[in-house]
Amino acid sequence: MPSLPWKTFRILLMSLGGGTLLAMLLFLAVNLWMLTSTRSRIDLELSQCQSERVGIVFGTSHWTRSGARNPHFEGRMRAAASLVHDGRVAHLLLSGDNSTRYYNEPVTMWKDLRGRNIPDAVMTLDYAGFSTFDTLARARDVFAVKRALLVTQSWHLPRALFIADALGIEARGCAAPERPSDSTLRLRAREWVARVATLGDLYLWGREPHFLGPMEPLEITPRRGPVSASGAASEDDTARESTNDSSASTPR
Repeated sequence: MPSLPWKTFRILLMSLGGGTLLAMLLFLAVNLWMLTSTRSRIDLELSQCQSERVGIVFGTSHWTRSGARNPHFEGRMRAAASLVHDGRVAHLLLSGDNSTRYYNEPVTMWKDLRGRNIPDAVMTLDYAGFSTFDTLARARDVFAVKRALLVTQSWHLPRALFIADALGIEARGCAAPERPSDSTLRLRAREWVARVATLGDLYLWGREPHFLGPMEPLEITPRRGPVSASGAASEDDTARESTNDSSASTPR
């Protein structure tokens, strides 16, 4: 007849095993829910991305830990520039981390896109996009965005679209081009965990953005079809001659 300590240990093991299995099932269920509920609104090819007045571009580091140019950053900038040049997006909201004076994702994106002949007048910088949630919450509450095209990698889009849905933003995803890199597998694995954490942010502990500030609705000029390099330069000259009091849209 088994001793009491052994029976207690066996019950404990069974409880731990059951709890682990339940956690794994919940983990998979949440991920499948986000993937299936957003799949129909993700355009996986840049040429298929639909038109929208506002494109939200999510920030990421310009460089990898090894010192090479980040392919995810490159893909997002390439997609954003293409959408503007093709006349499919009228305005870009560049949102990223500017937590220190030495790290500024929005300005890095702005500089890169200027080099791709994107006019200043069609870009607004959000310096407090510290996370996907912060970017979308600020897009709604600070920049008065109600509809948007989300520009980032395909593995990031399901979570971004799910958050946009919860915040009442009508959104569609445009998958930025990507190529294999040393960090891709790690980022995809981390994204599976982040999707589960997102449910807590939205429905359990009522997460709020780190910083909101006053409302500054985007100033969107009418779309005039594809943008040429000469047209972009002309718009840049006009933008520099005008006075803009909004600190959100002026690099600092």
